[in-house]
Amino acid sequence: MTEILVHLMRHGIPVQPNLLLGQRDDAPLPSGTAKCVAAAEGLAFERVISSDLSRAHIPAARIAAARGASHTVDARWRELDFGAWTGLAPAQVDPAAHARFWEDPEANAPPEGERWSQLSARVGAALAGIDASTLVLTHGGAMRAALAALFHMEHRHVWSFDLPYSCVLTLRVWPGEAVPTAQIVGLTT
Repeated sequence: MTEILVHLMRHGIPVQPNLLLGQRDDAPLPSGTAKCVAAAEGLAFERVISSDLSRAHIPAARIAAARGASHTVDARWRELDFGAWTGLAPAQVDPAAHARFWEDPEANAPPEGERWSQLSARVGAALAGIDASTLVLTHGGAMRAALAALFHMEHRHVWSFDLPYSCVLTLRVWPGEAVPTAQIVGLTT
C-alpha cells in the first residue's frame, strides 16, 4: 500500500479573530492569506482541497494558482457549526454551557449547533476520499476531527493540540482501508 502526505493547514487570521466563527463566512485578512501562502512553500502536494468558507477558500485558491495545482472546494472541511454561539467571543457564551460543551461536545452541542460526531463523520468521509498527496486548507475544529478519525482519539485529546492560524499539520496516510492508517509527520506554526 502506498503512502501519501496530507497537509492540513488552518486558515489564516480572519478579519475578526478569536471568535466562535463556526460556519460564518468571514474573509481572511490579507496578511493571513499571505502567511498561508508562505506556509505552503516547500510542501509536497499534487492538489489542494479547501473548505468553502472564504477564510480557507481564498488562500487555497492563491496557493493552487501559484503551484499550478488543481483546487477543489469541499464543504465537508468546514468548521464545527456553533449554532447560536456563532460570531460570539467565548467570554460572551454562558460559562456553564461553554464548560459543558468543552467537557462533552457530543451531549452538549451549542444551541442549534453541530454535535462532535457530526463534524467527525463529515471530516472522516472527506479524508477517506483523499488518494493523492494533498494540501487541505481548513479550520481548527476540522483538523482536530481529522486527528480523531485517523487516530481514534477522544475530543479531550485532540483539543489539547495548539493549532494557531496558518499552521500546517503533516500526516503520512496509508489509504485504501475502511479506516486509513496514519502517522503524524510534523506540525509547523
